[in-house]
Amino acid sequence: MTFLQLAFANAVLLLPGALVARALGQRGAAPTLAWSLTLVFGALALTFLVGASLSLTLVLVLAAGGVALRFRRRAPRPERLRGRFWVLRIGLSFGLLLWLVAGEIGGDGLFHLARVQKLLAFDELSLGAVNEFADGGLHPGYAFPLWHGFLALVAKVGFLDPADVVLHEATILAPLALLVAYEAGYALFRRAGPAVAVTCAAVGVTALAPAHGGAYTALGLPATGSRQLLVPAALALAFAYVERPSRGLLASTAAAGLVLAVVHPTYALFVWLPFGGFLLVRALAAREEARRIAAALGALVVPAALYLLWLTPTIRDTASVAPGEDEVQRAFRQYAGQLDVFSDTSYRLAPEVFGRAGAIAIAALLLVPLAGLALRRRWAAYVLGGFLAVAAVMLVPQLFVAFSDAVSISQSRRAAGFWPLSFAFAGGLVVLTALLRGLVIPAALAGGIVLQLAYPGDFDYRLEEGGPALVTWVAVIGGIVALAVGLVLLRRREALEKPTGAVAIAGALFVLPIAVQAVPDWSASPGRQASPLTPGLVEALRERVPEGEVVFSDPETSYRIAAAAPVYVATAPPGHVADTEQNRPYERRDDARRFFRTGNLGIPARYGAGWLVVDEVRSPLPRSRGLPADQVYTDDRYTLYALP
Repeated sequence: MTFLQLAFANAVLLLPGALVARALGQRGAAPTLAWSLTLVFGALALTFLVGASLSLTLVLVLAAGGVALRFRRRAPRPERLRGRFWVLRIGLSFGLLLWLVAGEIGGDGLFHLARVQKLLAFDELSLGAVNEFADGGLHPGYAFPLWHGFLALVAKVGFLDPADVVLHEATILAPLALLVAYEAGYALFRRAGPAVAVTCAAVGVTALAPAHGGAYTALGLPATGSRQLLVPAALALAFAYVERPSRGLLASTAAAGLVLAVVHPTYALFVWLPFGGFLLVRALAAREEARRIAAALGALVVPAALYLLWLTPTIRDTASVAPGEDEVQRAFRQYAGQLDVFSDTSYRLAPEVFGRAGAIAIAALLLVPLAGLALRRRWAAYVLGGFLAVAAVMLVPQLFVAFSDAVSISQSRRAAGFWPLSFAFAGGLVVLTALLRGLVIPAALAGGIVLQLAYPGDFDYRLEEGGPALVTWVAVIGGIVALAVGLVLLRRREALEKPTGAVAIAGALFVLPIAVQAVPDWSASPGRQASPLTPGLVEALRERVPEGEVVFSDPETSYRIAAAAPVYVATAPPGHVADTEQNRPYERRDDARRFFRTGNLGIPARYGAGWLVVDEVRSPLPRSRGLPADQVYTDDRYTLYALP
């Protein structure tokens, strides 16, 4: 029943965006996602402006869809993509498999669930209303809760517990993830075979190679959702504009760039890097397309830049941006293995990070230089320009330090994942098919088996081995040489490529060994542990504590309390809190420790807390001191007090 409710609610919320896209002459998952979230963004902004509830947001979104319906018939007929429905069917089956490995909500999921709880429960919404702390500030990455608002609307329309939405939304979004990957591949290669290979690589790297469903189990969270849905959607629209320019496609590209920046600001910046490299290389290889690519890049940049300009004061208030010496040293310790540190002012991303995702990533790196043999083609310019642009910023210390100062080391290291891996994989297979013809199919299967056995990937938080650094340097040097040679030979010979159905078969067979190895581990990740909060405590928090009250507890318990009920807390684990002047995560943690050591009620009083939860196992109060508070609920582990 939950699955049907989720499917219905998502369909209701995506329909207005689909109608706007059709009114602009587009059809597909990419424009639907872009416009659906744009409508939610506008409706939420108005809701926050007037201090209304989520009901107003829903009415505005549906009304916008109704207006778009009137213009649907006037739009020109959109291009049809062959193979789209097969991808959708496979995506639906894969989504159902993800339901089996959902496990429990943990990690960052609790942070996001807490925001969804507040959006759904509060009658007077504002930007600050969804914060974890009543006296805290905006989170620089999630200052505008667009993705959280979408999830809250899904819960509202589907009459669902928001925890069920956060946990199982991946099942509904998985088909869309496969579709936007396919659409991006089709828009760049203009053939179904390479588009299938792009989709196989995207799913293999993200969902199959890491085991337990990989990051696809977190598609309901903004970081993963934006990476696997909004980024390929933006690329699909931008590539489509370059192929067939129109005002509608340019507007849709701008909408995608805006919502990507709102959902995850740094990811918008990371998309600009490879697209800028694409523009530069394509300007050298096919100057007549430079203006169209520049227009597409401008559509991605301008709306996002305006949002980032509004966000600038919050960004400047964050300790990890333009960090001091202590913050830099903390980052060195936290991301040990992922950085090559030469001094406090000279460091770069370790080249092993590029191949850490395993067989597909290593194959894609090795295939990058082959793009030079097809430099007449648009995809080759994106692969070479995109990879070299990202590699330069990641591997040149001066560039990486400056980039890290702007976005934080925590975020800058993630930019390595935005080089065009899936497109390099598919493009390399296109060239190999022209060289090897039918032999590319057994060669792809053999290559997948060998590389999967040799390099299954390193997916732990701390990088232990990663991919071979030599492969990254081969890709960099080979890419530079391939670009130079390709430009010299550009006018002397035709592009060496053959995008036939064999490319799709080869891509699928390369990924097959990775899928086979993922089958035994197709279970919930052991890292997703059930919440220690007892059902009785959760019920007491929801029924006895008024919405919007402040509950004081230790950091770990507070983190889970905020996710369980629409209340504020006074502290949380510093790793899950934006380190801003208003949030003061380490000061809050120290205050909580001091309270549970001394029992001084003046500490929770300073945070405006009217309620206290004591974890008798993790952080009991001193037995020698009585607590002048009313006991509202107690069980074997937790006690809830109403503070005087």
